[in-house]
Order: sequence, then structure tokens, then C-alpha cells
Amino acid sequence: MTDRSRQYFSISTLPLTVYREVVAHLRQIDGVDAGLLPQTATDFDYYRSQIGGLWIETATEADATCRSTLERVLAYYGDRFGPWQAIEVES
Repeated sequence: MTDRSRQYFSISTLPLTVYREVVAHLRQIDGVDAGLLPQTATDFDYYRSQIGGLWIETATEADATCRSTLERVLAYYGDRFGPWQAIEVES
């Protein structure tokens, strides 16, 4: 059985459609899975994303190509929409 690690990231103003695009791109990388987190805010803010963030799961022994591609995809969107923030999610 392969050990996997999961990380959580957010850009608070990133639109839902862009989050979906990021997840679609990440899922194309061998050894990577990704998904969306629900928005947990109780009040509506037009300028805040409809999504709480995304999760990314990789094999702990993922190769350098996998990690490099993952970092490039996140950097691409981070350069256009603002820096990714690591977030804590309760299990």
C-alpha cells in the first residue's frame, strides 16, 4: 500500500470555475489526486470565493517530475490570482 500525503490550499478570491480548472489540471499529473473543499463562511461576501479551498493528495514517494509539475501548475495560477495559502482542515 502506498503512503499518501494530503495538503490543503486556498486563494480566498479565486472563482469557482478557476478552482475547477486547477483541480482538472492537477488530476492530469500521474500520482496526484485533487478535489474541492466547501466554503465554510456563514456570511456572504461577493468578493470571496464560493469554494473553501482545494486538497491535493500525492504519494509520499512521488518522483521529482511529479512534484515539479505540481509546483508549476500551482505557480501558474498563483502568479495570476495571488499566492496560495496553506490552510488547516479539521478531520
